[in-house]
Amino acid sequence: MTQDNLRHAFIQFALDAGVLSFGEFVTKAGRTSPYFFNAGLFNQGAMLGQVAQFYAKTLLASGVEFDMLFGPAYKGITLASATAVALAGMGRDVPFAYNRKEAKDHGEGGTIVGAKLQGRVVIIDDVISAGTSVRESVQMIRAAGATPAAVLIALDRMERSGNAEQVGAHSAVQDVQREFGMPVVSIASLADLLQYLDASQNPALAQHRAAVGAYRARYGVDA
Repeated sequence: MTQDNLRHAFIQFALDAGVLSFGEFVTKAGRTSPYFFNAGLFNQGAMLGQVAQFYAKTLLASGVEFDMLFGPAYKGITLASATAVALAGMGRDVPFAYNRKEAKDHGEGGTIVGAKLQGRVVIIDDVISAGTSVRESVQMIRAAGATPAAVLIALDRMERSGNAEQVGAHSAVQDVQREFGMPVVSIASLADLLQYLDASQNPALAQHRAAVGAYRARYGVDA
C-alpha cells in the first residue's frame, strides 16, 4: 500500500468508526469547524488494533530512526502501547513508556511507567492542539538523558494557532517542529481529507468539501 493509499484508508476507517465526522463543531479556540476528529472513540479492541496498524506502518515508512515509544497521558498511553504491539507483529519489537499525571510516592514511584527512557524516543499522541503535552513529554525525555526523535500523530489539522478572530502565522505542529527541531509525522492531514472528499463518489460526503475547503482557506497553513 502506498502512503497516499494508507492515508486515504485511514480517513475511510476513521469515518466508518465515527471518529471523524462532519457538521458544526466549536473548537477550543472558539472556531466553528466543519469536521471533528475524536480519537477517544477508538474504544473497542478491533478498532484499536486497526489504528495501531496505521500508526506502526506510518512510523516505519517515515524513515525516522527510533529505539522506543512514549505515550503522554492520557490518550497517548493506549496509542503508544497498541502501536508497540503492532510494531512487534511487524518484526520491530521496541519498548514503550508513559507518564502519570501525578507522581507516585510508593512502589516504583515517580511519574514514568514502563521501560526506561533511553535512546531515540518517538512521542505518540492523537493530535497536536496547543503542543502542551509534547513540550511536557520532551522535558521528561530529556531529563532522563534520552533524545526526543519525533512526534507521531493521527491527524494534522494544518490549522494556524489563535482563535476565531486572531489567526497566528504557524500551526501547532509547525511550532513544535521549529521549537524542538524534530519531525512531526501524521497518518493523515487536512490536505489528505480534502483530497479524499474530492475523489469521493458518495454525495453525502462530497457535500462537505466546500465547507472544509473554506475552513482551510481561512485558518489553514501550507502543506
